Amino acid sequence: MELGIMTFADMTPETLPGRGINAYQRLKDLMEEIKLADQLGLDVFGIGEHHRPDYAVSSPAIILAAAAMITKNIKLTSAVTVLSSDDPVRVFQNFSEVDLLSGGRAEIMAGRGSFIESYPLFGFDLDDYDELFTEKLELLLKVNTSTKISWKGKHRASIDNRGVYPRPYQSAIPVWIAAGGTPASAVRAATLGLPLTLAIIGGRPEQFVPFINLYKETWKKAGHAASQLQFGVNNHVFIGEDSKKISDEFYPYYATMMDRVGRDRGWPPHTRQQFEYSRSPNGALMVGSVQEVIDKILYEHELFGNTRFLAQASIGNVPHSLVMKSIELFGDKVAPAIRKEVGLKNKISKGIAG
Repeated sequence: MELGIMTFADMTPETLPGRGINAYQRLKDLMEEIKLADQLGLDVFGIGEHHRPDYAVSSPAIILAAAAMITKNIKLTSAVTVLSSDDPVRVFQNFSEVDLLSGGRAEIMAGRGSFIESYPLFGFDLDDYDELFTEKLELLLKVNTSTKISWKGKHRASIDNRGVYPRPYQSAIPVWIAAGGTPASAVRAATLGLPLTLAIIGGRPEQFVPFINLYKETWKKAGHAASQLQFGVNNHVFIGEDSKKISDEFYPYYATMMDRVGRDRGWPPHTRQQFEYSRSPNGALMVGSVQEVIDKILYEHELFGNTRFLAQASIGNVPHSLVMKSIELFGDKVAPAIRKEVGLKNKISKGIAG
């Protein structure tokens, strides 16, 4: 199972009009987080796209290109690229550049976005939410596998036998579909033979078993090879040496972030009781000691059989020093334990199968 980090690069909104002082510092910190993850031998680092004052990254490809020059082995993926409000040709070109700079480590995680700011910003109608994604995903996949293309759609100008350059270092850039649990997303990804990643940011992980089973069943019905099936999950993760201490330190930042997002969605204020419930053994929130996080990741792997796990780090405006410590513990202690346990289970499973 691949293990990695993802972030939305949360930041404190700017206080000086027209200046990017806070964003400047947040991006410096982000480069340190990515470099540390690579040094620790983690497999993947993902960066999300937002167009809000509380996040520092609107173009993941630019940040990943910078990361390509300071890392050696880690895969560099968007998490996500809001494909519905972008141009698929330009997305492909940007990630081809990342792939070339990194020597073949780029990925695209395509989604419709959990926020809607990019749609009016770039002139798209929210009534076309699903149609936009379907059409643009089709074009992205076509550009990814063919140098010269002809294509006709509804929401973008047609292309008549045009070449798209540069081509990536890899034969094709891996494209993942990002989902929040909508069954149609599982069916779409599986039918197209694309890997899927599921964000579990609330409730109980076991609630998502039917969603993952739908993906697996549709993959099989579509005739894709079982050996090629890949899917990942990501959770909010924050790790400390002491469970109570790290939960006490983390909670105020987490609650502030959840309340900020919740105001846009009509959620009630986030309480400590909710926080502790989510932190309980069967809850989705992975905040606590090294062993607690190990146990929760293994619990989800038992439920889903996922091939990738991404820890969403730097949630809210947590001090950079705590973020770095959490990533360090994830890479130094959590990841080796997970790899050992999952590797052992795989060997036992193959032995039984043989």
